[in-house]
Amino acid sequence: MRQYIALFCILSVFSCKEAEKKTEKPSEETMEEKAVRIHKNVITIDTHDDFNVANFTDSINYTQRLDTQVNLPNMDDGGLDVSWLIVYTGQGTLDAEGYAKAKENAMAKFDAIHRLCKEIAPDQIELAVNSEEVRRIHKSGKKVAMIGVENAYPIGLDMSNFQKYYDLGARYISLSHNGHSQFCDSNTGEENDEWLHNGLSDLGKEAVVEMNRLGIMIDVSHPSKESMKQMIALSKAPIIASHSSARALCNHSRNLDDEQLQLMKENGGVVQTVAFSSYLSTEKHEARDAYMKEIKQAVADSMQVKWLKSRAEFATLTEAEKEAFMGYYPKVNKIAEAKAAKDSNAPEGVTVADFVDHIDYMVEKIGIDHVGISSDFDGGGGIGGWNDASETLNVTKELVKRGYTEEEIAKLWGENLLRVLDEVEAIAKKLQAEG
Repeated sequence: MRQYIALFCILSVFSCKEAEKKTEKPSEETMEEKAVRIHKNVITIDTHDDFNVANFTDSINYTQRLDTQVNLPNMDDGGLDVSWLIVYTGQGTLDAEGYAKAKENAMAKFDAIHRLCKEIAPDQIELAVNSEEVRRIHKSGKKVAMIGVENAYPIGLDMSNFQKYYDLGARYISLSHNGHSQFCDSNTGEENDEWLHNGLSDLGKEAVVEMNRLGIMIDVSHPSKESMKQMIALSKAPIIASHSSARALCNHSRNLDDEQLQLMKENGGVVQTVAFSSYLSTEKHEARDAYMKEIKQAVADSMQVKWLKSRAEFATLTEAEKEAFMGYYPKVNKIAEAKAAKDSNAPEGVTVADFVDHIDYMVEKIGIDHVGISSDFDGGGGIGGWNDASETLNVTKELVKRGYTEEEIAKLWGENLLRVLDEVEAIAKKLQAEG
């Protein structure tokens, strides 16, 4: 009898413990775990990454952990899935000689991107030209490259070059950069109220029509406000600002004011918030910039390379000098930042929190469907917490911290941009069918 009682007690205890296990609540997911999970689930797209063609060779390339902010190891570490590599050309003279030099520069950059994807690392990264290809390549486990053109200046006066750029994979083009182009006025005219076209030139109006026909997204990040307004009025398709933030929070001509944001919403486009220090917080940027200038100059001097005292000086360089500067620019910055990190008295720079403040503002103003993310890495971008592609997860962490859902984060990280790309492509097919 005692044996039966003992057995009953043991079974009772076991049954009670099993019951306790069944009623126990699963451990709650930490904010960190939630951010990591969401970051893995969504497609992360950065719509603006500059590069130097010198880093696209057999011996020096993006398969290596270079001093660049973007490269394949950094993308892997940070979970950045898609990089829009930028065919950038600085503004030059509006004549045949200027157009010819710019065209040579642009073609070298197109060639570099294709070389990366087809010869250097075809097993790691592939070029995409539409959303379907983005999803297919991402699903395969590879990184995705896409092509944006910053400044249509190299197109010259030959409108057939838009078709050539499209065939080479370009899926967004900005009609100007820092300086008025043959197509439209730049935001830089605001400084002295000096304009060349008072918006779009006649050639610029033709360009808008042609980009609509081809299925190329129109980028308004660098053109003037009047240029942007005229583009929206003329375009039959949604447009994008590939790397701009909110002017209400930081009064810089590269940002969009509330009127422009409303126009972007009405147009159905998307504003890709940019992690560029001086476009996010003037006070923080200026304090940190003043502190860092001396450090960067000292680093450059030790490397025996020329350092620029202001971004305006960049425009005065020859194309060869620009390429050389962009080659050592990341290394100087990296060493300088490491030195500053050891100084407890260094002023705090712009951070991911400031960056997401701009996202919050624009989401509130124009809705979650019209806001995205960009870095301008290797072109001056980079902030505390997101200073290169390896730190990309930190952006998602901040979004989770502020209460954004997985669906909302997916939209911000890329679904909004892909939606616009799809719509632009659909409108192009319709226009082509209509003849």
